[in-house]
Amino acid sequence: MHAEWLRVILRRAPLELLRDVVDITVVAYAIYRILLLVRGTRAAQVGQGLLLIAVVYAISQRLELITTYTLLDRSLTSFLVFVVVIFQADIRRALMRVGDRPFFLRWRKPVDAPAVEEVIAAAEGLAKRRIGALFVFERDASVDDFVSQCTIIDAELSTALLFTVFLPSQDNPLHDGAVIIRNGRVAAAGAVLPLTSNGGLDRQLGTRHRAALGISEETDAAVVVVSEERGEISLCFNGNIVRGLDAQTARQALYGVLYSKRQAAALLREAGQPSRDGRKSLRPPPPPSRSAVRPVPEAAPRASGDDR
Repeated sequence: MHAEWLRVILRRAPLELLRDVVDITVVAYAIYRILLLVRGTRAAQVGQGLLLIAVVYAISQRLELITTYTLLDRSLTSFLVFVVVIFQADIRRALMRVGDRPFFLRWRKPVDAPAVEEVIAAAEGLAKRRIGALFVFERDASVDDFVSQCTIIDAELSTALLFTVFLPSQDNPLHDGAVIIRNGRVAAAGAVLPLTSNGGLDRQLGTRHRAALGISEETDAAVVVVSEERGEISLCFNGNIVRGLDAQTARQALYGVLYSKRQAAALLREAGQPSRDGRKSLRPPPPPSRSAVRPVPEAAPRASGDDR
């Protein structure tokens, strides 16, 4: 059979072969970009559901399961209309980004371990001083479509910078928003995030925690939250929240979310921290960066207290 295919290909003119290669390449690249666009978002979960329905539809047709095939055949068109109506905002955002250059030339580095350590150090210091903060680690899915009223910074990430951003003051409008961390750098600050639509949350969770849950529901971002009322650290991911963390447990949880199990264990051992299996490296932890040992000014009086 392979020889027959080879003979058929060799019989075709070189121009026709080139045309087919270009055609297949364009379609494959378009599918690849669409998959990257929806990766880590709720649209990816819907796509998995649609793929499962399509598989069941094909199997029922192949095995002549009359009832199943008839039910799916008559409801498939209406179901696709429902999907378009429900996700019209996501479809509109995707179409708006088709002509955008980053859509074609987009590349993102994985989250750097030093960036995680800087954020944990800042979160620990802010929690001790009861200063609220939001740190959003952007991963595969872009958060740009869900963020509004942010100030572009594009600065090197450091603990001192994060302290400066979140020091509460009437002259510091950035402290009430979130910091977006992209490619190991502070991409933006003062970002306004969408609030979660989950009505069954604990009433003790304020606006800051609800915003962290909201962005984690829409994207695959990992969000570190510091409560200014309780002085505790929380981690939000995939619409879930883990509360009451200290610096060590927050580090373990964040590494577990951002990296694979093996990578997280290796990074924790390098930092001299116990991994989830309880093992701890005998090597001393690396010396803290300059930003981690700089003196931090005392917090000014809070400008607003709507976040918890």
